[in-house]
Amino acid sequence: MTNEDKLNLEALVKEASSSSIEAAQLSTNKKNNVLNKMADLLELNTDKILTANIKDLEYGKTNSLSESMLDRLKLTKERITGMAQAIREIVLLPDPVGEITETKIRPNGIEVSKMRIPLGVIMMIYEARPNVTSDAAALCLKAGNTAILRGGKEAFHSNTAIANILQKALVEEEINPNIITLIPTTEREALNELLLMDDYIDLVIPRGGEGLIRFVKQNSRIPVIMHYKGVCHIYIDKDADLEMAKQLTCEGKISRPGVCNALETMLIHKDVAEKFLNDTGKVLINEGVEIRGCDKSKEILPEITSVTEEDYYEEFLAKIIASKVVNNYDDAVEHIQKYNSNHTEVIVTNNIKTARRFQREINSSVVCVNASARFSDGGQLGLGAEIGISTSKLHAYGPMGIESLTTEKFIITGDGQLRHEARY
Repeated sequence: MTNEDKLNLEALVKEASSSSIEAAQLSTNKKNNVLNKMADLLELNTDKILTANIKDLEYGKTNSLSESMLDRLKLTKERITGMAQAIREIVLLPDPVGEITETKIRPNGIEVSKMRIPLGVIMMIYEARPNVTSDAAALCLKAGNTAILRGGKEAFHSNTAIANILQKALVEEEINPNIITLIPTTEREALNELLLMDDYIDLVIPRGGEGLIRFVKQNSRIPVIMHYKGVCHIYIDKDADLEMAKQLTCEGKISRPGVCNALETMLIHKDVAEKFLNDTGKVLINEGVEIRGCDKSKEILPEITSVTEEDYYEEFLAKIIASKVVNNYDDAVEHIQKYNSNHTEVIVTNNIKTARRFQREINSSVVCVNASARFSDGGQLGLGAEIGISTSKLHAYGPMGIESLTTEKFIITGDGQLRHEARY
């Protein structure tokens, strides 16, 4: 980047930062009105968005993006309708800004409360998911924040089309359009510069591949909430309903293998391994899933390939799943604690005590008992659209909805109390 480019980038971010005061002061009605306008304009401009998305898909195919990446990148009329509906669901959620979350009366009579306030300026850094543009912008706006959006080159045309539509809604509602700012370049050097702008940006949330997440964490002066990889496990206990286990495993791997809440490893208790793998394993294979199994798994299903140590750490994002037969519950938990990424873990069991142990002992951000890993999603958990799934144990952990985009301040009300005896 030239010095002029750097200055232009800083000026753009500075303008976005200045808009955060206005964003924080918007009334609930004003925010909801503009969000509804955004949803309407997205649907009205479906053809324009799809035309831009075709350019990105052509770029992706030319540059040999994987099938899972192309699936994330692709927009359809139905997906755009889904984006609009996600915004309308955010409208229906309570406005967290100004909420009093806790009140205590101290012995001296002062009232001490906590009030939710916006975080300020949030920069989203993401790759081939154009729906993140509208989700992140809408969530940040409802929580009173300014959003700076830096998408990847794979979705540049789609992101630009969507951001322009969202800014149009702001203008039509007489709101500062800089509250939603798309960075107009995808150069890596520009990202380097952005990560140094801690004077203007309060929080960075990266969403994408492992390389992107590590790069942001290592190069940012700004606090980072990581949406790290999803190495998600399902443990089939000796007391499992094996038909349920089959359905949960197959949906978790097959429905959308390229998403972060897809299953990557299945752990099977030795007492049910033969029956489970002969049934579920063959269904997976028939659906085009490659199983990479331990020696015991291969004894049951000789046609599968051998698993490696590296496979257990891998987020495949494809029709691949690792398999391991374990001796008992403790072995399964030990494996999960070694290889997981703090994302989502599932146990299938009819033993209530075992289920409760799993919930206590596994500290991933989402822990499921007899339920699909695919529920690890803001919309499915009642948060509306999510801005990401935090795998950092900070103020937000797991799917991040509106409340996760606020912080709290103390407010104190008294009637003249002094900490020390009056001297004046």
